[in-house]
Amino acid sequence: MVSGKPALNQSGSPEFVFRVFTTVPEFQVLLFLLFLLLYLMILSGNTAIIWVVCTHSSLRTPMYFFLCNLSFMEICYTTDVVPLMLSNIFGAQNPIPLAGCGTQMFFFVTLGSTDCFLLAIMAYDRYVAICHPLHYSLIMTQKLCVQMVLGSVSWALFLSVQLTALIFTLPFCGHHREINHFLCDVPPVLRLACADIHVHQAVLYVVGILVLTVPFLLICISYVFIASTILHIRSAEGRQRAFSTCSSHLTVVLLQYGCCSLVYLRPRSSTSEDEDRQIALVYTFVTPLLNPLIYTLRNNDVKGALKNAMFHKAAPDTT
Repeated sequence: MVSGKPALNQSGSPEFVFRVFTTVPEFQVLLFLLFLLLYLMILSGNTAIIWVVCTHSSLRTPMYFFLCNLSFMEICYTTDVVPLMLSNIFGAQNPIPLAGCGTQMFFFVTLGSTDCFLLAIMAYDRYVAICHPLHYSLIMTQKLCVQMVLGSVSWALFLSVQLTALIFTLPFCGHHREINHFLCDVPPVLRLACADIHVHQAVLYVVGILVLTVPFLLICISYVFIASTILHIRSAEGRQRAFSTCSSHLTVVLLQYGCCSLVYLRPRSSTSEDEDRQIALVYTFVTPLLNPLIYTLRNNDVKGALKNAMFHKAAPDTT
């Protein structure tokens, strides 16, 4: 039982404010411009990937279909967080009502979970492409690809609804509570409840295992088979090409799963609110920004399509 907290304010629905990064005006301006620039880069980079995949028939393959969906999720994911974050960066601490906080948490958990599931699906796609190339088109049909994406979104929605509803049945002490974060994330909101949260923390761990641990294990299993197949490729050029198609995905996987695991799967006794907020900056800004950079700089097909588009040399789409 959490003790030492004031009694619940029954005069109205609780409101939350976010703790500011700094009270120094010069630093506030710099942070605002930095985060705004990163946000615009995320929007433009991921939009470019969606556009180039949708307008070039040569990229209409399962791998790029999943990449296109991942980019769309990254845009929605950051848009759920960054505009509100920017509006509070100058220290005004505009309150967010309970319903608004719950809405942001719901979309944040849904989109973040879908990201993790999509990364696991992309690993399976690479497994089929490298380990079963002759059966690739028979296995990775358009119908299966759509079903896997819809399944990821549906499963993420189900988990998010359950977790968000469970958290916001808790009583929150006082009318104005400060969240030591820049968004309504699960751990910092849980810390503000004036009730026993052991069950809620246990549910959070279960959701974390389903969203992070299980997909990551499936990714690892896929890459064990992929590595075994690559090592048996006789051509050095073939090994290099196979490795190149996987290295971009692995980079994003390690960054996304590593940072999220530090926030959601560490024991509460070993976590720091300030550390969680710093780590959250990585998967809020760095991962969505690296996604288009990694997949374009290390992918000759996407680079070629972008160059053709920039110089208006793209072949007319006949499909």
